[in-house]
Amino acid sequence: MFLKLNHQKLDIYPVSMLFVAECYKLKRQLPDSEKFAMISQIRRAALSVHLNLAEGASRKSEVERKRFYEISRSSLVEIDAALDIAQQLGYLEKMSLERLGESIIKCFKILSGLID
Repeated sequence: MFLKLNHQKLDIYPVSMLFVAECYKLKRQLPDSEKFAMISQIRRAALSVHLNLAEGASRKSEVERKRFYEISRSSLVEIDAALDIAQQLGYLEKMSLERLGESIIKCFKILSGLID
């Protein structure tokens, strides 16, 4: 926000910010009983996507940078798996997750390009 550094120049940065916001809005669709379990886990993983992206971009070593990007991408996979469970339990319908799904795919592709 205040530091103008490399992570803000990455194409994925604004995409991942929107993705985090979308994940936070999921709370409205999930039952209160999941407040300290699924909701909390999805939010932490979403923050991990964005924060590891920022931290990785600040690393001088390419190996270190890619490692943080891998952690970020793994958090996307974690969220995708949590959404599978939420759908299986009847909390969410796939149609209501289309926008979030598109964001997951877009972030995954961009991160994969940064890693490979």
